[in-house]
Amino acid sequence: MGFVLSSLYFVTYYLTPPVLFGRLAEARIELILAALVCLVSLPALKKSLILKTPQSLASIGLFVAGFLSVLIGMHWGGGAIRAFAAIAPCAIAYFLVCLHCKTKKKVQGIVLVLLLVCLFVIAHGYIDLRYGIAGGNSLQPGSTESASEDQWNIDHPYVLVMNNDAGDSFYRLRGLGLINDPNDFGQLLACTIPLTFIFWRPDKKLWNSVFVLLPICMLLFGAYLTHSRGTLVALMAVAVVAAKRRIGILPALLFAGFLFAAAMALQFTGGREISAQSGSDRTALWSSGLQMMKSHPIFGVGLGSFADNCDGCGHTAHNSVMVCAGELGMFGLCCWSLFLFPTIRDALAIASPAKVGDEEPKVTEVGAISPRAENAEEIGKAEINDLGRLLVLSLTGFLVAGWFLSRAYVMTFFLLGGMVEVVYEMALRRGMIASRLPLARVLPYSGGLAVSLVLLMYVVLRIMNLMH
Repeated sequence: MGFVLSSLYFVTYYLTPPVLFGRLAEARIELILAALVCLVSLPALKKSLILKTPQSLASIGLFVAGFLSVLIGMHWGGGAIRAFAAIAPCAIAYFLVCLHCKTKKKVQGIVLVLLLVCLFVIAHGYIDLRYGIAGGNSLQPGSTESASEDQWNIDHPYVLVMNNDAGDSFYRLRGLGLINDPNDFGQLLACTIPLTFIFWRPDKKLWNSVFVLLPICMLLFGAYLTHSRGTLVALMAVAVVAAKRRIGILPALLFAGFLFAAAMALQFTGGREISAQSGSDRTALWSSGLQMMKSHPIFGVGLGSFADNCDGCGHTAHNSVMVCAGELGMFGLCCWSLFLFPTIRDALAIASPAKVGDEEPKVTEVGAISPRAENAEEIGKAEINDLGRLLVLSLTGFLVAGWFLSRAYVMTFFLLGGMVEVVYEMALRRGMIASRLPLARVLPYSGGLAVSLVLLMYVVLRIMNLMH
């Protein structure tokens, strides 16, 4: 029951309550669902792994950072509601995965949820592009001749219209709710594509063709329809990381370069360039983020207030590190890094054949090997490594796309963190991997990561300014 309700909770926040529940959404059924999921999850707390992981402390710390940023940075005493609405629904995803997703089959269930969400959006967006807009209901950006822009967006919720570098209008696929921007949806696609290989079965050609390769082709088509430059870069990074293990880093880079050239030839970005000049507006926003850190170094300017504090530009940072540092300050960035560092470290550990050993048999008091519990799942070293590699690829897609997005605390981030720790716990319970790093060691590493990320942003800005 807990896993089913958790899956429904994830789908609700990705696709929005009105899509799933229609008029029932007016009763705030998502809040009822969240309360019900939390209630069902209480019995599972006792034997869960959430008290063992630094990510649990980090999730709570992010909520505290959000509240303090609003209270101190915005001088708003009632900011707890804003912080709760922005961070808590997504952060809860980490706890739900850790509580109810303890086997490989349930990890596959979470991936299936993400896959179905992506395919749902792609199907609706393609139908709108093929039959709605193509049927004559088009709109020029900023135009109100045939219909207001607001009404057009209501009629076409899965499509965004904008102009490319040549001034020609083109349409971009997007989702709803958490993924209501083409770049956000593209980031989710970049995370889901490698995870889809979790359904791969050796020597099952028909199964793999229908349930792995075909969905991946559809996801790649959806990524093309987003025309997201960040998504293209993220997919190239995933391709490099995936290929370098088999063919080496240099051939992997050449392979990614070939794919990139092919994608640009096919107008993947919708006629927009990927260059330092085309990204100058984003570097200006990153510079504004550093200025916010200087003026509000500890708790930031306030959760969700980046656009209001960037010299009237009205835009957010377009970088996950900068939006976190600017809005939540170093305290919030340290909490974010406290989630990120152990997630990456544990993902790399379970992906490494050198760090994952064979399962150690448990011996009873009389010296006999104890039988496996009836509900235990058979999983070996190779499967743990495979799961780890897929999660590393998915995290690569998320982080590279996040370099161009202001999405530091979205649900996908917490879902990936939860899946990493669930797989790590599978290996740990079977004696296949060393224990997690203690919190006393994770804290300084995470603080160092937060400082390094800020310094990296500063160096990148200096280089970009020299190039101009």
